[in-house]
Amino acid sequence: MPNYNVGILGATGAVGQKFIRLLQNHPWFTIKALGASGRSAGKKYQEAANWVEDVAMPESVSGLIVRNCKSEEFHDVDFVFSGLDSSVATEIEADFAGTGIPVISNAKNYRTDPTVPLLVPEVNPDHIALIEKQKFSDDGKGWIVTNPNCVAIPLAMSLKPLHDRFGIDSVVLTSLQAISGAGYPGVPSLDILGNVIPLIGGEEPKIEAEPLKLLGELKDGVIEHADFPVQATATRVPVINGHLLSVTVKFKDAPSDFWEVKKAFQEWKSPIAGLDLPSAPEYPLHVHEDERYPQPRLHADSAKGMQTAIGRVRPANVMDAAYIAMAHNTVRGAAGGAILNAELLVKKEYISS
Repeated sequence: MPNYNVGILGATGAVGQKFIRLLQNHPWFTIKALGASGRSAGKKYQEAANWVEDVAMPESVSGLIVRNCKSEEFHDVDFVFSGLDSSVATEIEADFAGTGIPVISNAKNYRTDPTVPLLVPEVNPDHIALIEKQKFSDDGKGWIVTNPNCVAIPLAMSLKPLHDRFGIDSVVLTSLQAISGAGYPGVPSLDILGNVIPLIGGEEPKIEAEPLKLLGELKDGVIEHADFPVQATATRVPVINGHLLSVTVKFKDAPSDFWEVKKAFQEWKSPIAGLDLPSAPEYPLHVHEDERYPQPRLHADSAKGMQTAIGRVRPANVMDAAYIAMAHNTVRGAAGGAILNAELLVKKEYISS
């Protein structure tokens, strides 16, 4: 594979730092440029960033001069990853796409745009064809692809095998979300220590809507969203990494033998298996037999944080099936998911060097 020069927007933030960490020694991608706000621009990265990752700041980026998040300052990259805050992402990402620089975004701003793929490669790789409908740049070289909310990813990953086999009628879930999902400095210690916060503002609408786009069908260049309701309760718990979901599902065509539900998880095949994408886990879903699992502290880092863990698959007294799903929220649910998106887009020749 050729090597691609990449930029990172929002590089001083928590998601930007995770991009930097995960891209170290990547076989295809080399960090060429870092962008941040005006107060950081012009400084060396080591001076601008309050590094919060639990490894040392890589020497390869520490001396880079932070740039303004303006497309004219990123003329030397093949594409950019965006870890921008949603308050500024709309205009900045459109500016880059409009000047022919592809944007692979972790921000929420374009997730609902009907021409922008909301992408999880193992769930809906065919949705990348929406790129051809975008009008950000006249020549079509500039476009935007987003990855979903950090709960929507493990939810959609776990629902995909069930939806394919039985059809889903409705879903009810409660998320127990790690504090790293709130960014840095995150939740005040006196609010979260020894406590559970039963509301995360703005989170539940995303959890309820995004899986319907992810599980929708692309027909004639338009996504027909999945048609089942999702009822979500989003809570914050005193766990560092790993969002855990308690999910209950009603099927349109429930199996007579409940064993078929667990079998659906176990027999599911990833549509990107065989593409040899560097960040793709060999087993995107792992079903735990031990009823105590999965647990965030034990399993969030499985497959380098890119695996969705399933456990406690059981019949439900209300609806049809219940289970636990869990994934690393800042890796699979954020920067790692976006990097996997980029790898798929390279393989499908939407990104060129």
